[in-house]
Amino acid sequence: MIEFVHVDKRFGEKVVLKDLTFRIEKGEIFTFIGPSGTGKTTILRLIDLLENPSSGSVLIEGNDTKVSEGERVALRRRMSVVFQKPAALRGSVYENVALGLKFRGTPADEMRVRVTEALGLVGLDGYEERKATTLSGGELQRVAIARALVSRPEILLLDEPTANLDPASTERIENLISSINERFGTTIVLSTHDMIQGQRLATRIAVILNRTIGQVGDSHQIFYQPKSKEVARMVGVENIFDGVIAENRGGLATIDIGGTSIVATCPYIEGTLVTAYMRPEDVVFLLEKDGKSTARNEIEGAISRVTPMGPSVKVRMDGGIRVVAVITRRSYDELGLSPGSHVYASFKASAIHVVKNEP
Repeated sequence: MIEFVHVDKRFGEKVVLKDLTFRIEKGEIFTFIGPSGTGKTTILRLIDLLENPSSGSVLIEGNDTKVSEGERVALRRRMSVVFQKPAALRGSVYENVALGLKFRGTPADEMRVRVTEALGLVGLDGYEERKATTLSGGELQRVAIARALVSRPEILLLDEPTANLDPASTERIENLISSINERFGTTIVLSTHDMIQGQRLATRIAVILNRTIGQVGDSHQIFYQPKSKEVARMVGVENIFDGVIAENRGGLATIDIGGTSIVATCPYIEGTLVTAYMRPEDVVFLLEKDGKSTARNEIEGAISRVTPMGPSVKVRMDGGIRVVAVITRRSYDELGLSPGSHVYASFKASAIHVVKNEP
């Protein structure tokens, strides 16, 4: 549906995006995640033809978007965009939602049917006569989405769609996004700095780092199989170990990490330099060694830091290596843990993602 081929974007001397190459398939929810200021909004503006690439090509269904103004207008009419802070125009909700249809000269009867339909989709039935400027943030965001949907776009672009909303409104907008995609097969492209939102919604995810794409993949690939340390840190993988394969027996490798050994599944031969990645959720703590455990790794150490995280806690253990775990508050309390507690960090060989380091 959408393809970028070696796209660069500069504003004057400032490089905003560099060498972007990726494809978005028809009917998927494709999500860009990354820190603020990494160019996510600019990507959406390039797709919506509000900006032109400085070099490279943007293709829609295989056709280059470097076309005449009339053809650009026709392409843009196949898309709708909702920016991070949607504007509430003076007047009623009906007038706000109908704006695009007015520009297109849609007959009044058809316009009323389509506005009513769009408001129903976003759960704002009966809001037609309400003043748009009196709405809450969540309601205004849904009006903006209705305004985008009323033209029945093939491509819906959403820029940080829940950035300023409370948790209840965020959940409602996320459910709405999924519903639109499932019901109409709309290709949805959204940007967010909320990694968990990206994980919940996306068919595929692109991680934007340093003005380019660090990795593209499905949720499991991005969050459990990062290709680089930069991507890993971005998606919350806090256990990152550089080491060397000491031995490998049938795909079960022993990795030496500065004198501490861990066991992981990987295909690399003895002597290979690697980086091992492990999510903190895959670590459990034991008060003593468990000879019956199926986990092949039990690293001994002492708890050095505890950070509350709502119903969970982040616990750092320093031993032969530093291991970070996220466990439930209940587990932490039941084990009687506290800073200084002597524990064993237990984790499975299959929980470790191993990447070969290129020389």
